[in-house]
Amino acid sequence: MNIPLYCMIFFSKVIENALATLRLIIVANGKKWMGAILQFMVALVWVFVTGVVVTGIKEDPLKVVFFALGSFVGSYVGSIIEERLALGNNMITAIVDPRNANQIITNLKKEHHGVTILEGSGTTQNKIILMSMVPRKKRKEITDIITDIEPNAFISAEKVASIQTEKHNQ
Repeated sequence: MNIPLYCMIFFSKVIENALATLRLIIVANGKKWMGAILQFMVALVWVFVTGVVVTGIKEDPLKVVFFALGSFVGSYVGSIIEERLALGNNMITAIVDPRNANQIITNLKKEHHGVTILEGSGTTQNKIILMSMVPRKKRKEITDIITDIEPNAFISAEKVASIQTEKHNQ
């Protein structure tokens, strides 16, 4: 049993899969060059570790188990890293009681968050709809401001990307 080899296979796969998971999320957020660089690193690690595993696989099939375990753990680690980086933007939409809306709006603006205000009609009463596009890292901050004033507010978050068009003078 070659424990150092199994550890090397396992940790190489953890690194590879963590980088691959992160690469997918980075590319989905429009960072193509960073995604390409990460893919280069993923390919290097993959070729190296796969070569080690397939060499003598019949004599030491346990290498495959550590390869698979490293893939499993690496995918999970990549997701945790991405969650901590919190890339991208969210559109926070909150449906609140009109009696609380002004205080929520004031507190959001005091913390330098832009907010768009719409009037809506609910089943039994009118509502105020608040919308704010924020970096994903600030999502909890926004929801805390809202729920501190209205704990039962309906709040949703969607991943968004800003699309701007330029008008060219011809």
